[in-house]
Amino acid sequence: MENVCAGMMARSLAGHDRGKVYLIVHADAAYLYLADGKCRTLDRPKRKKRKHVQIDRRICPWITGILDQGNTIQDSDIIRAIREYGCQQEV
Repeated sequence: MENVCAGMMARSLAGHDRGKVYLIVHADAAYLYLADGKCRTLDRPKRKKRKHVQIDRRICPWITGILDQGNTIQDSDIIRAIREYGCQQEV
């Protein structure tokens, strides 16, 4: 089983949200809990099976900084991370 941690990005491969990018908030053995900061906030993350997402192992440096300091990520941080991730994919 692959090692997945909070802060990694994931793209949905199946379902009505196919192609949408999320930030991984929490991971357990069978499911990933994903948030996008707008429709799926930290209060109600989307639960998806691991086989239905493509995981990108890169973590945004400032998200890592927030997590290393012991602070919690906010929805605005998730929106910013997804926006920057999208810009990196186009290059």
